Amino acid sequence: MTAIHQTVLLHEAVDALVTLPDGFYVDGTFGRGGHSRCLLQHLNSRGRVLGVDKDPAAQAAAVELTESEPRLHFFHGSFAELPQQLRQMRVDAVDGILLDLGVSSPQLDDGGRGFSFMRDGPLDMRMDTSRGETAAEWLSRAELQDIAEVLKEYGEERFARRIAAAIIAARAVAPIETTSQLARLVSEAHPRWEKHKHPATRSFQAIRIKINRELEDLQAFLSVALDMLCVGGRLVVISFHSLEDRLVKRYMRDMARGDPLPRGVPVTDSQVNRRMRLIGRAVKASVEEVAGNARARSAVMRIAEKIN
Repeated sequence: MTAIHQTVLLHEAVDALVTLPDGFYVDGTFGRGGHSRCLLQHLNSRGRVLGVDKDPAAQAAAVELTESEPRLHFFHGSFAELPQQLRQMRVDAVDGILLDLGVSSPQLDDGGRGFSFMRDGPLDMRMDTSRGETAAEWLSRAELQDIAEVLKEYGEERFARRIAAAIIAARAVAPIETTSQLARLVSEAHPRWEKHKHPATRSFQAIRIKINRELEDLQAFLSVALDMLCVGGRLVVISFHSLEDRLVKRYMRDMARGDPLPRGVPVTDSQVNRRMRLIGRAVKASVEEVAGNARARSAVMRIAEKIN
């Protein structure tokens, strides 16, 4: 699986993250270990990496890697749970945290995971298949208004209510249990197909985000991110859609601006309490990377450093 997964913005992310060769870094979305392997190559014998991921398949890849790499540790869970894990490890703060958000290529390519409308399989969509409600289970019980809100808020779907109504009507006839069922249902309910985009794209994205609490986890993480970083430590986040990127951009901007103050209040710059500084502009994949990996097209990477 490692061989077929192309890690997006691999070297750009690791180069931005690592400032100390003997530092402690967190790969908050381990996946198949692409970023972690590159991180370890940048560290000396005293450096350490903590990989974190919800996916049991990621855990299996990490366990295999730790057998030959003692500098790597792994936590099976969400990056939102990182503060508790660091406390258990008796680590006060780390030198950098990397998040590569969204769903990975191996997850999309495995029809049994239920993430893709391009492959028929059970309508699961859980990143952590060991717990939680599947997409099929949620769709079987959710109210029309709840489904419509999820499609609109998380998928930015214009026809959310129309699609939600079609789901309610269809499940009254038979359970919606496979990706092909849902994809066909959404396609038939969607009145305007976007050019070069499957009509179920936004709905699948929205339901996946809902099932995995992706935005809630990101918000929870950002609320404590500064507490986990050493002064000089960096936060690097790669996002793949506007909802994630908006949260990250706003957070980094607010931390770099400091405490909100009324206009005209006479204060010195040191009194503003800036907590971070932005490192460069948002980074996007090169033309060459996009040509070799279409998934990189929508990637946006933002970097900030803790200063206080």
